Amino acid sequence: MRQLVVTIFAILAALPLMADPALWSREWPQTNFEKTTLIDWSEIISGGPPKDGIPALVDPTFVAVGEAALPQNEPVITVELTQQTPRAYPLRYLMWHEIVNDRIGAHPVAVTFCPLCNSGLTFDRRLDGKVLEFGVSGKLRGSDMVMYDRQTESWWQQALGRAIVGELSGAQLTPVASWMESVGQFRTRNPDGLIMAQPDFPRAYGRNPYVGYDGSTHPFLYNGELPPHDIPALARVVRVGPRAWPLSRLREHGALSEAGVRLTWQAGQSSALDTAQIAKGRDVGSIRVRDAAGRDLPHDVMFAFAFHAFWPEGEWMLGP
Repeated sequence: MRQLVVTIFAILAALPLMADPALWSREWPQTNFEKTTLIDWSEIISGGPPKDGIPALVDPTFVAVGEAALPQNEPVITVELTQQTPRAYPLRYLMWHEIVNDRIGAHPVAVTFCPLCNSGLTFDRRLDGKVLEFGVSGKLRGSDMVMYDRQTESWWQQALGRAIVGELSGAQLTPVASWMESVGQFRTRNPDGLIMAQPDFPRAYGRNPYVGYDGSTHPFLYNGELPPHDIPALARVVRVGPRAWPLSRLREHGALSEAGVRLTWQAGQSSALDTAQIAKGRDVGSIRVRDAAGRDLPHDVMFAFAFHAFWPEGEWMLGP
């Protein structure tokens, strides 16, 4: 363990030396490094895998929910669009691919998951009349995945859905309402729904390569400020816009109505970042976020350190 700590600190100390667009341009000849919203290039580091070393998926296949032989408590990201058959994207697959480029009816979407931040977000892939396709850059910023679009090879911050480097710097993707829940919860509500089928890649689907991560005291490859209010760095929070509700508070109350939104918690979903087998992870529950009219709202259930990193002036909804 001591050797691991020494290694991590050595990596962090070397990060400023690794942040060099002149070197990156060899791997990214189509990326316009003259355009960026970054103040400090050292914010971006290598996460280990090279460009497309984590292979994003395109046009996945689906099976009927009744045919999916998956554990009932395993987590999925659910997308339910009007007049479209509901779809569920299992984290057992997203753990190894991180991005799914899909099309639901006429809606091109990117379903994304960053294991290091527990950030699961869905975006509309359309921007200024063009449809983008996203891949995994292999870079991290604030321990969060940096995506890239294959059209311009601009780099995008997954937690924000915003381009931070390249021709499209400053562009913002439109979030699509989606949420994490269990296979069983999706199946109960959508008996005619679809679940993404297992991709044709040699991966240990169903296993968690980040064993015990969400019980750690410090995030991996992160050297930013830790959350205020003595909130553990890897505690889950429910982010809605620039506000964050501690999951522990929501779990205690079951439901909260604050700041114009209604948040509910339901038991039954295992953590994907706990034990070696996702299905054996502890129950972290499922969240739904709706507005006053009962419509689902885009939100994220992310780690507290990530919220503080990307919303340093955000509001912590800690209760009375």
